[in-house]
Amino acid sequence: MCTHRLSANLKSLGGSAAKSRFFCWRPAFFLSLSLTVAVFFGLQVLNRPLTTGAAPLGIVSFEFAGSLPRAQEMLASWGERGALYAALSLGVDYLFMASYSTAIALGCFGIARRLSVRTPVVAGVGVILAWAQFAAAALDALENYALIRIVLGSLQQAWASVACWCAALKFLLIAMGLGFAVVAAILAKKRR
Repeated sequence: MCTHRLSANLKSLGGSAAKSRFFCWRPAFFLSLSLTVAVFFGLQVLNRPLTTGAAPLGIVSFEFAGSLPRAQEMLASWGERGALYAALSLGVDYLFMASYSTAIALGCFGIARRLSVRTPVVAGVGVILAWAQFAAAALDALENYALIRIVLGSLQQAWASVACWCAALKFLLIAMGLGFAVVAAILAKKRR
């Protein structure tokens, strides 16, 4: 497994200097987590004008519209100004993808590294879920592309379907990564 090789590589390198090179993930984790939180709050501001009766969850409702008529109903409820907010939100979301996928992946990796000696199978799951966060970001990018096409006036049903399926898979992968990181961190602290 990857975690066995990682542990073996770290042990073979020896010395604190060698370890510090491999454990520099912590500053990257906290930087990406800080950026994720900042961009998340920015997206919440952009989402406020998009919360309507037709789209009670704003842009998230739009992601899960699932059909072109439903997506068009949401766009109509937003008006021209709301469509601009939606487009801006979808654009800023590309920065959010990079930050949340990196933060969750590094969180999963950090916990997996911590568990690699005692529970290598659980650590292996963590490594897989860490990589899966980049798949979630790729699904998010495809979803946003589909939604941008709809905002720009595409009349193809396929875009609404693609966005809905990508959103569902993206949220599943994110939930699995976050769930692993939280549960494994709690278990790792209890075993100390």
